[in-house]
Amino acid sequence: MPKALFLDRDGTINVDHGYVCRKEDFSFIPGIFALCTHAQALGYLLIVVTNQSGIERGYYTEADYQAVTEYMLHEFAARGIHIADVFHCPLLSGPMRKPAPGMFLAARDKYQLDMTACVSVGDKQRDLDAAAAAGCSQNFLFQGNFQPILQAL
Repeated sequence: MPKALFLDRDGTINVDHGYVCRKEDFSFIPGIFALCTHAQALGYLLIVVTNQSGIERGYYTEADYQAVTEYMLHEFAARGIHIADVFHCPLLSGPMRKPAPGMFLAARDKYQLDMTACVSVGDKQRDLDAAAAAGCSQNFLFQGNFQPILQAL
């Protein structure tokens, strides 16, 4: 069964400037490409799971979010990194919004993942809680350095 590295977006992949909705405001966190390249080489699918409540709050549209996502995916692809999928929750509550495990479970079902072999990285406790509730075996709170995660993979 496949395994995945689950990544939160804002605060893990990119600097969280608060409701990032334009590619001009999207800046990658140093080390994210190295982490993803390493995980990909080890056979992990790379899956992004991100709350995007700014959509329901009216701060930006679904189209704005999709444009930023396309930019992010393009930048990963330009470095030879394949993001298998991006799951997002535009709502303020519900089973898909972290800390609920819905996005992780949707990915599990779509890719037939072995959740005990999966790893997650997020910058907030709710990211870790959602991953743990879905059965991810290793969950890392990102605090500015990907080195501990690289060493654990």
